[in-house]
Amino acid sequence: MSTNSNTPNNSDEVDLGQLFKLIGNAFDRLFNFIRNIFKNLFLMFVWIVFFIKRRIIILLIAGIFGVIIGVFKNKTSAPKYESSVTVVQNYPTGENLYSSVGYYNDLLRQKDYETLGSVLNLDTEKTKSILTFGVSPVISDNNKLVAFNKYIKQLDSLAATKIEYEDFLENNENYTHKYQQISISSTERNSFKSVFENIVKSINENSFFLNEQKKDITELTQTKEALELALSKSQSLQDTYKRVLEQGLNEDQTSKTSEIGITFEGSSETEKTKEYELYQNDLDLRSQLVRIERMLLDKQYIIEMISNKQDSGFASNSKIVFGRELSFELFYGLGLILLAFMVLLGIEFLKFIEQYKKSV
Repeated sequence: MSTNSNTPNNSDEVDLGQLFKLIGNAFDRLFNFIRNIFKNLFLMFVWIVFFIKRRIIILLIAGIFGVIIGVFKNKTSAPKYESSVTVVQNYPTGENLYSSVGYYNDLLRQKDYETLGSVLNLDTEKTKSILTFGVSPVISDNNKLVAFNKYIKQLDSLAATKIEYEDFLENNENYTHKYQQISISSTERNSFKSVFENIVKSINENSFFLNEQKKDITELTQTKEALELALSKSQSLQDTYKRVLEQGLNEDQTSKTSEIGITFEGSSETEKTKEYELYQNDLDLRSQLVRIERMLLDKQYIIEMISNKQDSGFASNSKIVFGRELSFELFYGLGLILLAFMVLLGIEFLKFIEQYKKSV
């Protein structure tokens, strides 16, 4: 009987021992896998270091040759001048603005200078000097966060939890931002103020936005008139209340108020005086009027220029790589070093393939 009672316990101990052994082996394999990854990465890094060391002279010669090309390019190439202007969109004109800039660039690629000149009111010679048009949003990281918070507040709580900041930035179009910068690159130092004005004018004269502007101004004007009427009645009510107070100095206020037929009741939630309540109402009405006035001023222009930088253009002998501006010398120097490195790496790979074939 004692033998039979001990048999299950022994089997349980064996099973647990095997389970712990399997878990231990799994952890060992995981650690070995991670260790091998880091080991191979380190070996690859060491191999690249020695690979560069063995061919450092070739890479230096390529870099020096690239710098020489950059200096020659800088001295002989035609200078490029750039001018830009910042505009503010009071209406959602961004898509129209980007489409217009794309249309101008298409005309430049097609060398249709006559059409471009007629659109922008430029002579043909001046139009031929233009290299490209550009437009990009003017927005800081802080503005992006503000825009994201504003967007999240418009959603319900369930949908807001599923929206990530990175997803918002990825799906947010550049033309939706309020401030945009329009730029022009040219081979000649010209004044492009009239060109920027014509670009802005073409959007300000868009029939759809003109209609929207008319409706907004009408609505705001009617709201302003209603607020002014309410303010006038509020001031009249204050004058009446003052007269009641003056008469109440000599007679009982309650009876006097009933004779006049006006009853003033204080707030049931606070202990504010009637005078303060009327004064606060005036302040609220005046504050709303100020906001309406500002909105009316903003709606006077569909899109407007707020700054004009380098009206005559500034020299720009550089290359833009991944959003960074590099000089010709640095651009060609790094470019040839990278090209030489890739060629040498390709040759080394071909040698490895040949050795592998021989070994097989």
